[in-house]
Amino acid sequence: MGRWMKPEVYPLLGAMAFVTTMVVVQLTRNAVKNPDVRINKENRKKAVLENYEEGESYSEHGLRKFLRTRPPEIMPTINNFFSGSK
Repeated sequence: MGRWMKPEVYPLLGAMAFVTTMVVVQLTRNAVKNPDVRINKENRKKAVLENYEEGESYSEHGLRKFLRTRPPEIMPTINNFFSGSK
């Protein structure tokens, strides 16, 4: 990249790139799929939209459905090791 870029900075750049990507994905998801965001003129004219199915599909996304089937542990192997349960 150049002489001013030190190798110690690479992990920081990687972390910042990852976080920036997460922010862009979330903002795009909110702008495109959020039922409260009204882009077209027809939906903006209505005061209250009756779109319960769209709201349900927005709030019950794939990641939430996947995590609902998983145990609520961050590191289950370490938890089992220190708790002694088999």
